[in-house]
Amino acid sequence: MTTPHVEQHLQLLAHLRTILVAVADADVVPENHHALFLERFDEMVADLRESSDDLYVGQDIISQVFQRYPQIAHLVPRDLLWFFGGDCLHFMPDDEIDKYQQLEDRRYQALENGEDFDWNHEIQLMFMPEKTPEH
Repeated sequence: MTTPHVEQHLQLLAHLRTILVAVADADVVPENHHALFLERFDEMVADLRESSDDLYVGQDIISQVFQRYPQIAHLVPRDLLWFFGGDCLHFMPDDEIDKYQQLEDRRYQALENGEDFDWNHEIQLMFMPEKTPEH
């Protein structure tokens, strides 16, 4: 059984997979290598559904997305970089890492206090512009 936090990231991985399939459909990458990569991606997702204790394979897969498919790097959900951590953090600027760390601290505090924590809502608040322009 997965936690809501892991489930949220599984949904983001499903979204990323649709992007990866679209890249193959556009004939941007060699199909044989891409098919093997998607197979590894699917295995990582299946393993994550069973346990989120070891995120190393996910770190490797997400890092490879940036290396293999730089044309879609901007489409990789930032949450996945934070979730997998490790080498994935090299693709995030320091100020973004700081914000995610603050968000993670708030999440753990809420869990310790037995409070609900809506990751999506908190992400929106955290990354909302400081001041919205007036029209």
